[in-house]
Amino acid sequence: MKKWLLGNTLPELKIITENLSLPSFTAKQISDWIYKKRVTEIDLMTNLSASTREVLSSTYEVGGFAPLKRTLSKDGTKKYLFPSLSSTPIEAVMIPDEERSTLCISSQSGCKMGCLFCMTGRMGFKGHLSTGEIISQIMNVDEAENLTNIVYMGMGEPMDNIENVLKSTEIMTADWGFGWSPKRITVSTIGVPAALKSFLDRSKCHLALSLHNPYDNERAELMPVQKAWPLEDIISLIKSYDFTGQRRVSFEYIMFSGWNDTKRHADALTRMLKGLECRVNLIRFHQIPDFSLKSSPDLIIENFKNRLNAAGIMTTIRASRGEDILAACGMLSSKSQMN
Repeated sequence: MKKWLLGNTLPELKIITENLSLPSFTAKQISDWIYKKRVTEIDLMTNLSASTREVLSSTYEVGGFAPLKRTLSKDGTKKYLFPSLSSTPIEAVMIPDEERSTLCISSQSGCKMGCLFCMTGRMGFKGHLSTGEIISQIMNVDEAENLTNIVYMGMGEPMDNIENVLKSTEIMTADWGFGWSPKRITVSTIGVPAALKSFLDRSKCHLALSLHNPYDNERAELMPVQKAWPLEDIISLIKSYDFTGQRRVSFEYIMFSGWNDTKRHADALTRMLKGLECRVNLIRFHQIPDFSLKSSPDLIIENFKNRLNAAGIMTTIRASRGEDILAACGMLSSKSQMN
């Protein structure tokens, strides 16, 4: 099987071309063809000599995967099923919203974290996605040329695959890559301390933390990682960084009826986030099989939002998208599209 050029940074492409005894300028030509002109075949790189293309093609291919399947929601959301090198398909979700076109991408096949309310967690861990597989999702959706935003909120825990995630954001933001602003990219996490610190030190992309409950013992009931990585430590780490400028931090909060939607929880959340410039996104829970908790009623969610806003915590309610095709938050599982 040939190696992929897709997913390599410019310094890595330089190493490849040096190892193949190709001219030094070839690496920049390759990055332009892949990330700016988005060719899918080495033979289409017409400013490379025929002999250079032949040498490259002996070991490498551009790489990337076309979708196996597309599923369209009644609200316009589109779910893509992609192959993966681990042989377990992955999903990405395209969310159109007026002038915004947001692609929710995966960083792993399955997930190790085991959150009880998440279908991906029930899959178990199948494999890390390579940098090329992450970038391939962005380049191979029908809307590739019109994307405005990328969110790492699909399958997997991005901080558990931090090096490939950081390389993929580098490709998106570097002038030799897509040339995008980091403000177009949001990376989500449940909180993996060492990797989170690395992300905050090495990236200018936005951060989203899956919080869901401000009380340690309650959060641990549904999120086993709370026992290994206490929320208090994660919040303390986040507060040590500056979010008053270009970079934004937000907190994802799925609303479960009677479990995390009381005034007690709203006030504890206010105390936890006090002094941090941030946003809280309240999310309706999308029911999954064999899980007893239900979504909070709309009025409860609205009151929770108003209480946080009154306390000075900017809070919004995220609109549910793609629930009818199992594309909403927490519902991604490749099994749903293999039928």
